[in-house]
Amino acid sequence: MSASSRNGGRTTLRFRISEMDCSSCVQRIQHRLERLEGVGEVQGSPVARILTVETDPTATDSGRIQDEVGRLGYLAHPLGTERGGGGPTTSWTGREARIAFGSMALFSAAILLRVAGVGPPVFELPLHEVRLPDLFFLAAALVGGWNFFPKGVRAARTLSLDMNFLMTAAILGAVGIGEYMEGAAIAFLFALAELLENYAVDRARASVERLIELAPEAARVLRGGEEVRVPVEDLVPGDEVVVRPGERVPADGVVEEGPTAVDQSPITGESMPVVKRKGDDLYAGTINREGFLRMWVVKPAADSALSRIIRLVEEAEASKTRSERFVERFARYYTPTVTVAAVLLVLVPPLLFGAPFLTWFLRGLTLLVIACPCALVISTPVAVVSGITAAARNGVLIKGGMYLEAMGEVKAMALDKTGTLTVGHPRVVQVLALDGVSEEELLARAAAVEGRSEHPLARAIVEAAGERGLDAPWSVSGFGASTGMGAQALLDGVVHAVGRPEFLEVADGRDPPPGLLNGTGTYVGVARDQELLGWIAFADPIRGGAAEAVRELRRLGVGPIVLLTGDRTETAEAVGREIGVDSFQANLLPEEKVKAVKELERAHGTVAMVGDGVNDAPALAAATVGIAMGAAGSDTALETADIALMGDDLVRLGYLRHLSRRAGTVIRQNIATAILVKAVLALGVPLGMVSLITAVVVGDLGVSLLVTLNALRLARLRPAGS
Repeated sequence: MSASSRNGGRTTLRFRISEMDCSSCVQRIQHRLERLEGVGEVQGSPVARILTVETDPTATDSGRIQDEVGRLGYLAHPLGTERGGGGPTTSWTGREARIAFGSMALFSAAILLRVAGVGPPVFELPLHEVRLPDLFFLAAALVGGWNFFPKGVRAARTLSLDMNFLMTAAILGAVGIGEYMEGAAIAFLFALAELLENYAVDRARASVERLIELAPEAARVLRGGEEVRVPVEDLVPGDEVVVRPGERVPADGVVEEGPTAVDQSPITGESMPVVKRKGDDLYAGTINREGFLRMWVVKPAADSALSRIIRLVEEAEASKTRSERFVERFARYYTPTVTVAAVLLVLVPPLLFGAPFLTWFLRGLTLLVIACPCALVISTPVAVVSGITAAARNGVLIKGGMYLEAMGEVKAMALDKTGTLTVGHPRVVQVLALDGVSEEELLARAAAVEGRSEHPLARAIVEAAGERGLDAPWSVSGFGASTGMGAQALLDGVVHAVGRPEFLEVADGRDPPPGLLNGTGTYVGVARDQELLGWIAFADPIRGGAAEAVRELRRLGVGPIVLLTGDRTETAEAVGREIGVDSFQANLLPEEKVKAVKELERAHGTVAMVGDGVNDAPALAAATVGIAMGAAGSDTALETADIALMGDDLVRLGYLRHLSRRAGTVIRQNIATAILVKAVLALGVPLGMVSLITAVVVGDLGVSLLVTLNALRLARLRPAGS
């Protein structure tokens, strides 16, 4: 995965910012970078901790961006400089943990000293005397605040009311009036809250990290007849690679020697291994379960389906839902308002009513802590990240939080037929042999003629003969084909033809029987020396689970469900009846599908369109949510759709709807919880019912953990049958 990409002369740089953990952090970095020459749009995700910067490479570079971010107190890691691109993650033995536990140890020692009554006054200050336990409290405050004091000072210089400034002011204020225990408690508990919050958020991102780790570090490349281990990053198209049973496929490619069973669940979500034969596609990160596999690499590692999935998921995490934009607007007014209220709480009662200054100063500090919006701001993005990464692990790529949210609100759904509800290519479904010829002989003769043709019907005949294990004992010569009509060849010197009735020129001129596929499929005749041997019928089979998917979508509140197809009316009616759609529209051109989708939107509001992502691209773009099927092997589908089902399992539609609705519920629960708790605490402060410690434990630590753990429930959702 590359740290940058080119776009029309502009370069998009992507960084992991280890301590960019709230919206105010993102805003500070954005304001700083957007003033630089050559920097365009800057986007950041505090949950994913990814910063995306669009630059003019002739005016600035990655090093300059890192330097500017560093001046704000953050460390920027270019994505792709470390395996997995993960950057630092929370560790119980890392720097943050040592600070939190060190502060806790000093705080605990101070409590023990105070309870034991140890410590005469060490020295006196104008307002109070300092005892030995107070020195331990002071040390606990300094150690616990070590992470955010420097950033708090920098925020004060820019008059930014971010989390670091508010907590720094609260701790220094408490220490300044001699409330050493409260100051230490804020520092220790806030350090612990940050540690636990980071750990919980890392859990939400763990699915993407596990995706990144799917690709092996090295591959076995055949060079000069010998196996050579080569770093995956060095693979190039055309390399011949060996994959033994139990090993992962190192890059996208095609099978050269098989067959074998491949576990594609990391990419497509399929629960059962898929048999791969010569010429079949392979995806990086999938697992060779059985036989010896030799493959040709067709794409470098950075362009594999796995890399694209990871890149698109990380970009999706940075996008904002309507709920998230509401929360950020709310926080933009909430924090200054509560901060002003804290200042008034300190000044008004002592000045106008002669109330004790220290009492109201402490209450003002408590309200200042409650003004920190972190728990509120993180309530939505952590749910979005949890939902998007859970979906990616189960074969569904959601390209932004807005689409996750919108999918839960979809009222109507339009379904394409070919390649979506059906498998997308013809298969032999009926062999009708006439007197004197068996079905096996008829199919074998047709396969012998069509063996050199690339027509889809020819491939279906050859595939059907192969599945039945039929041999062709005849010598084949004189092959010729007539476009759109059929093909002929000599089998042991005798003319054989396969094609439309008018192409066969049979002596008796018989037409196919009217019951052949009830007139809804495609058929060809097979003739030998102008003698009609029989008929072969084809159909595009309906995908397994299509009817089940429609029933599940309807149960989850989606309706009407409409079939849109360019196929003829008889076929659309038959397919629609079998899968149970509410209505169908047939004989549609691409622009007519767009019109149909817009009519559904006018009638029902939010509409999802499901297609194959190629010829349905206009309709996918017109819908509220465009969903592409089988996108793992299609660059077009990955780029054009809002949501991509990496495999061909229609049951994933029900899972997607269920996940989206649950995510919407979690987001609303988190926002309501964060606002309600903050409001109750803020109202209790002037009444003396909320202490500094309570404000930190409940208003920051408690709410942050509560909304994060609530969001992590989304990761447990699985598709039916998984």
